[in-house]
Parts: sequence; C-alpha cells; structure tokens
Amino acid sequence: MSRKTLSVKAEATPSPGGEKAWSVTGARLENLKAMAREKRRHPTEARALLWERLGSARFGAFKFRQQALVGSTLVDFACPSRWLVVEISEAGANPELDALQDRKLTDVGIRVLRFAEDAVLADADGVADAIEAELNKPFDRRAARSGAGRGAGRYEG
Repeated sequence: MSRKTLSVKAEATPSPGGEKAWSVTGARLENLKAMAREKRRHPTEARALLWERLGSARFGAFKFRQQALVGSTLVDFACPSRWLVVEISEAGANPELDALQDRKLTDVGIRVLRFAEDAVLADADGVADAIEAELNKPFDRRAARSGAGRGAGRYEG
C-alpha cells in the first residue's frame, strides 16, 4: 500500500474519479518554489513565532513543513500525514481570497486552520494548542472530500 502525502504532481493525470489532478508545471512551479524559499528565509514575526512551536518536538510524530506547496497553493505550514494546513492571515488580507484558497483545499479533503496574525502574536501557545487539538481529532479524508466533514476553521484567539 502506498502512503499518500500532500504534494505537487509533475503533470496532470486523470484521477480514478475522472477529474484532473492538481498540477503545477513550468514557470509557475518555479515561481512558487522561489516564493516559498523567500518566505522561509524572511518570515514575518508571527510565522517565525509559530514555526518555533510547530518545528519543536512538542507535536511528536506530526511533522510540519514551512511554506509548503500543496497543489497549486503555497501554504504557511502543512502537516502532510494528517492532511492539515495552517495559515496565518496578515492584517489587511483579502478575506474573499482567503476563503477561496481555503475552499480549494477543503474541496480536495485537506483541513485548513486559519489564524489572524494578531492572534498568533498575542497568544502563540494558545494557537499551538488549537493546532494540537485539531491534529488529535479523528479525520476521514473521504468524508471531507464529499463535504460531510469539512475541516476549515478560523481562530480568533
């Protein structure tokens, strides 16, 4: 049995259900990789603060990637083994764009937790606790893909 993880496929291939798989190729893929590298090298204060907690041994077997490509989306933090993405919304961010990105991810069965930048700066440990609680919840990806178990949430700390 093969283990599935969050990743970018090299080319579009039909999935068993007949729909096209997410794919990013060529110049767009290279641009996303460059943006991810830049954001890892120069994180905002909130992202650096949360990464200190997510990158530590606190979460045990749950490993996070910082500035990861998930499909055609660049996310702040991803835990591939639990199909979980953590996003930080900066002050002045477009809520409609955030909602669209969250919906793209939840439509393919990925749980999204979105935190306001101010909430992370004010209570990074509380945010880490909320992430830990979500990691420990049972999660059925197939149910989430069908819309029954949508896992998007917003934490206002």
